[in-house]
Amino acid sequence: MRQKLIPVLCNVGGTLILLLVIAICLPMAMPRFLDYQVYHVVSGSMEPEIPVGSLVFVKETPPEEIPEGEIIAFRSGGSVTVHRAVQNKVVEGEFVTKGDANSDADPAGVSYRQVVGLVVTHVPVLGQILSLCSNRVGKIYLLLLAACGAMLNMLAGRLRRYYLEQENERL
Repeated sequence: MRQKLIPVLCNVGGTLILLLVIAICLPMAMPRFLDYQVYHVVSGSMEPEIPVGSLVFVKETPPEEIPEGEIIAFRSGGSVTVHRAVQNKVVEGEFVTKGDANSDADPAGVSYRQVVGLVVTHVPVLGQILSLCSNRVGKIYLLLLAACGAMLNMLAGRLRRYYLEQENERL
């Protein structure tokens, strides 16, 4: 019985580890193939709508087509900010924006040139996970985890051959 169970457990464990690595990497790579940009929310200005640690998916959209009340991503200083478009001043080519958790609108208008796009959806907590996995140490851990999954699958194959040889020798 043990001769069949150990290789199966190695196969299942290795496959689950590889699927976990793929599941972690997919949100980092897939949106870019679909013309979305992803950003990690690091401040609470949009809470409770978008909690800190969320991953937001942004679709490039012509600014003049973005209706008031939608959430937009825009460049501000050296970072990207996610706030609600309170007013779209098409003639001036700018937005009045406000974080949902802020009492007042942002002091400066957001010009159309600063707009990255429309926030289509967000996933809480995923931003924190991807932030951990996208730095150098996180990538090394993911690579090592994938290697462990592959090695468990190889071990399962070798154990099957070994147990088969043992069984053939007994016959």
